[in-house]
Amino acid sequence: MRERHGRGAYGMLALSWALEELWEACRWQARNVLSSTACDWQRNELSALIGPDRGLGEKDLRKEITELLKRSLVDPSPEHRRLRVIIEYAREGYLERWADAVKAGSVKPERLSRTVAAHLLDLGYSSSYLLAWARQTARSAPTTVDVVLAAAELAAQGRRDFEVLIALDKVPRRDLAEPLPNWRNKGAVVAWLRENGHDTTGFRAGGGFVYTVPAWDAYGAAGQARQLLERMTARAEFLRKDRGGVAPLPSIWVAGHRAPVPLSPPARGADVLSLVHEGHLYKVEGHRTRIDDALELAAAVNRGALTPAVAGGWAAVESLLSHPDDPKGEERSGKAVAADRLAAILACSWPRAELTTLAHRHAPVQPDALSTAVAAADTNLRCCQLIVEALETGGAGALALTKNTKLSDRAAADRMAALIVAPTQQLQQVNKAFRIALRRLYRTRNIILHGGSIDGVALEASLRTAAPLIGAGLDRVVHAYYTEGLEPLDLAARAEVALQLVNGETGLSLVELLEPRRR
Repeated sequence: MRERHGRGAYGMLALSWALEELWEACRWQARNVLSSTACDWQRNELSALIGPDRGLGEKDLRKEITELLKRSLVDPSPEHRRLRVIIEYAREGYLERWADAVKAGSVKPERLSRTVAAHLLDLGYSSSYLLAWARQTARSAPTTVDVVLAAAELAAQGRRDFEVLIALDKVPRRDLAEPLPNWRNKGAVVAWLRENGHDTTGFRAGGGFVYTVPAWDAYGAAGQARQLLERMTARAEFLRKDRGGVAPLPSIWVAGHRAPVPLSPPARGADVLSLVHEGHLYKVEGHRTRIDDALELAAAVNRGALTPAVAGGWAAVESLLSHPDDPKGEERSGKAVAADRLAAILACSWPRAELTTLAHRHAPVQPDALSTAVAAADTNLRCCQLIVEALETGGAGALALTKNTKLSDRAAADRMAALIVAPTQQLQQVNKAFRIALRRLYRTRNIILHGGSIDGVALEASLRTAAPLIGAGLDRVVHAYYTEGLEPLDLAARAEVALQLVNGETGLSLVELLEPRRR
């Protein structure tokens, strides 16, 4: 069974941050870490995205950015320096300008929600905090303008300092920890917890460290503490005695935040559901395949530290979807073609993912002909065909979306209705969004591995946008390999052809884009 992996949040990076990513990429181009071709592609794609972005205003700012993106932005150059200046103007007042656009009544709700969320996430707010904020904001039944202005106030708050506690069960070479000002012994750790309102019943620790970190919210502060701990444990791997012996407790405590935050970070949404649905989770005996290699390479994507997650995630994509005969010396040269191939697979799987979800979310108070037919359908393909037929006949209103996910389901129904009307155009837009997200991951990987830097502006955003796509893409690759014996490159070729032929003279339908041709 397929699950939704709609385009909404995956390719999104707020435009002011995308501009900064481009500025940074041009610096890496000057150091031969990124190619001029890669930076030109990034600049051209960003230029195309400016049009629908109402946060850039309607006059001077928009004109300045548009003209700047028509030129080479090599570092150093006057244009590159001007881009650095214009980024600050683009970021300041960005959401307020979106609020003005909402007042003018010319904004699509789904695009607005994606843009606001992406802007706050790119600033540094955590998804956990934003979810709680959104629920709290919704209680007052605000207008759309009220929500955007509230988000603008949130964006203006800036970082603040949080005190965090990392408690350790085992502390090898304690003599090196004790002189440090951040170190707390057992008693001091317990005292800190009590002072900050945390329960200490049954608490045991060998000591710990208290740090002050800048963050946008408590969950972000815990994330900063998690990265500090990762540095510490990485260094402990190089001990001769007690190698890897630093053992943290399973929580991080943040002053002013009532509950401890789990040490293990939230998964990044890379799900390969076909391993379960088709019974392959434990089938690991026999000859090792490229699929096995890719799954192991990508295993860090969900919960691993940022750098191995980026490097491993891209390595999985590259290992499956690149080949020595790939083009050289052009826009798709190097390994970027692997990102484009995965994007094509994802774009072709997107309709089935959305339609499958809608088939299960159609829940009228009294069963109707559609719900009865869906319940009786013996294949996922038939379920999706039934939803397409309903949308063709009655539009998005033909579906009774009454569950607690009805708002997001309604947006999905609108997307599918628009897709049915203009399939080629809509699929190309989705494919473009996926390409942008996956090529961002590739650039980030190159900056890490070839530039030796783990401080890129898009490091966290690249994983946020690409991790669910890697999972969804691997899901389709695994499914095709185990059910058809189809190699990943052959699946990509099928997808690329399907994007050109959909809804044309061959009769290729939206629900069969990745299906083998019927004999």
